[in-house]
Amino acid sequence: MDTESWLARARARESVWRSWRHELHAHPELAYEERRTAAFVADRLRAFGLEPIEGLAGTSVVAVLRGRGGDGPMIALRADMDALPIPEANSFAYASREPGKMHACGHDGHTAMLLAAAELLAADPAFAGTVVFVFQPAEEGGGGAKRMVEEGFFERFPVRELYGMHNWPGLPVGQFAVHSGPVMAGTERFRIALRGRGTHAAMPHLGDDVVAAGAALVQALQTVVSRRVDPLQAAVVSVTQFHAGHAFNVIPEEAELAGTVRAFAPGLFSRIREELERIGRGVAAAFGLSFRIEWDEGYPPTINTAAEAARCAEAAAALVGAPNVRRNEPPSMGAEDFAFFLQHRPGAYVWIGNGPGEGGCLLHSPHYDFNDEILPLGAAYWATLATRVLAA
Repeated sequence: MDTESWLARARARESVWRSWRHELHAHPELAYEERRTAAFVADRLRAFGLEPIEGLAGTSVVAVLRGRGGDGPMIALRADMDALPIPEANSFAYASREPGKMHACGHDGHTAMLLAAAELLAADPAFAGTVVFVFQPAEEGGGGAKRMVEEGFFERFPVRELYGMHNWPGLPVGQFAVHSGPVMAGTERFRIALRGRGTHAAMPHLGDDVVAAGAALVQALQTVVSRRVDPLQAAVVSVTQFHAGHAFNVIPEEAELAGTVRAFAPGLFSRIREELERIGRGVAAAFGLSFRIEWDEGYPPTINTAAEAARCAEAAAALVGAPNVRRNEPPSMGAEDFAFFLQHRPGAYVWIGNGPGEGGCLLHSPHYDFNDEILPLGAAYWATLATRVLAA
């Protein structure tokens, strides 16, 4: 089927898909809690004649569609399902009904678009090979992709390549961004504890000021990227938490800092870790404090393979025209656990334009909302990509 036919069919179903997306938005679920969402997905897959496979990583849903063109390779299309622990500030009719939770990153739209693509392709599987639809839990910090891999995803579904997509605010509706190489950064998290002698605030000379030391450390850590990393390599060190004390007249015994490191080159992480520890110990020693740092593994960099990125660009160009496919868009310092899949198979992760958003707000904002206008475009893109990669 040509791209115009996929898009025409998608637009004919747009109102139904909007209702799906609104239902998902109204009932957000956090990482590994996506039971209602998974049931919603599974019910619709059954309605398309597909058999949902559940259980990997607890709440994932996977479905397999074989093309009528006979044997061919197996590919996977993936959407994430989880929401964020953010109270929604929107007041429209389908706003979150779950206190403290909302779809602030558009995963409701990702799920709806992939479900829509499954409906289109199941109705007309004009390809040779197999499409695996992957509805993944726990992208927002829970590493759902990693857990799916560890629990045997590739053994159960030996796909040749995988594809992912994310709505992107600021990118105009009707445009795609496709990167050949790095698209999202890797990330690691750190927690620092500074400890000394607490004292009365009126007698600071009798103790060790962990608050002053923490403030100095926050400032000093800003030199890691500016002075210890090659200026031609992108990296970020952000201190995002600083906790110390409970009373206005007490200098506390301990201060805790936490934050994140972002980079594209895997080798940079070890260098940055060394610098954080060196600077941290030095600042602590200068203030007479003990120092402890702990690291949590985050997500690896999301790096598209060139051939698969080219296929994505061709599929998008067939829908929106080559001038509307951005190939030189800067990558994002945000992280994405689709990277765990790409550590094992080639593939590509693209951005679909979501428009400016309400007030130009960004992902993870309490005012964010996925743009329903792109539902048919995203579904038609998935269908176009699958049938082109698996051309009969």
